[in-house]
Amino acid sequence: MSEQATPPQLQTDERPGAVPHSAGPDVVVADVVVTGEALEYHRIQRAHQHKLWRPLLGVLLVGLFGFGVVPVGLLMVFGGVGALLGEGFEASLDAVGDTSDVTVGSMAYLLLSLSLVIPVVWVVTLALNHLRLGWVTSVVGRMRWGYLWQCVGLSVIALFATMAVQQFVPADAVEDIALTANPITGEVVAMAVLILALVPFQASAEEYMFRGYLTQACGGLFANPWLARVVAVVVPAFLFALAHGAQDPPIFFDRFAFGLTAGVLVIVTGGLEAAIAMHVLNNYLAFGLAILFTDLSSALEPTGGTWWSLPGTLTQSLVYLALAWWLARAKGLATTVGRPVLVSPARPV
Repeated sequence: MSEQATPPQLQTDERPGAVPHSAGPDVVVADVVVTGEALEYHRIQRAHQHKLWRPLLGVLLVGLFGFGVVPVGLLMVFGGVGALLGEGFEASLDAVGDTSDVTVGSMAYLLLSLSLVIPVVWVVTLALNHLRLGWVTSVVGRMRWGYLWQCVGLSVIALFATMAVQQFVPADAVEDIALTANPITGEVVAMAVLILALVPFQASAEEYMFRGYLTQACGGLFANPWLARVVAVVVPAFLFALAHGAQDPPIFFDRFAFGLTAGVLVIVTGGLEAAIAMHVLNNYLAFGLAILFTDLSSALEPTGGTWWSLPGTLTQSLVYLALAWWLARAKGLATTVGRPVLVSPARPV
């Protein structure tokens, strides 16, 4: 780790299992008390009773409950509410699951069902890996809010860079967005409020799943550090793009590129903050444009992708990667954590 990213020397308790004191909101001091291996973000699961079956079972459980049991249970709740409102149970189920005609109810179900992945990851991490959710958030065991908000600003800069590059793409090579705005109705306002309120949770949940638990599970499987890094970045990025369903190759590549960028950032910055910031902004932009000019169905199931979007995709990814990485180094954010911080203390400290 470079001098710029090295945590400052602080007073610590040298007893086994002792947790050192932190000097500030964005600095972890685990490295200064480690007598053994210091772990990068994607290898944190190796800190406590690491066995091969734990990450494999954990991924299975997160996928089963996060994208199966919990969404089905929530769907039953929405069906029951619809029945109480006189819309009928089966009719409500059909309406909620119809992404070709997105309503406030179906959008609420989609965002809530994805948001509930966070408690699923929390329970699996705690029960199976004996780590609290904070260690999926970052190597300091919590969210580094200052860095996250700064990354929001950086993501806006990357977006403007993308827009500048897109000006050089042939006009007939990309799909035009209608210049006529949709009428502002009560449903449009309700949809906008819903998106503003829930997208941060939905986007964060996807990051906790793919760049969080899945990255740590993949990274902990291999002893070779470079192989662990590659697998921890590429596999979650591929599955993230695949999880969006049937899509044109350019759209798949766009999501895969986002996953690669977010995965690299998680490792080089030591946490999910940069990935969450970019994900939230991207979803706000996509859903906002859909509400104003087209419809949400086109945003959820985009078609007509073109490879001419590649320059913009690469510009956003590379510019944001460079800026967020630079900021993390400038702030001195730690990218590793030591076993004494992660392992439960043997006695009160």
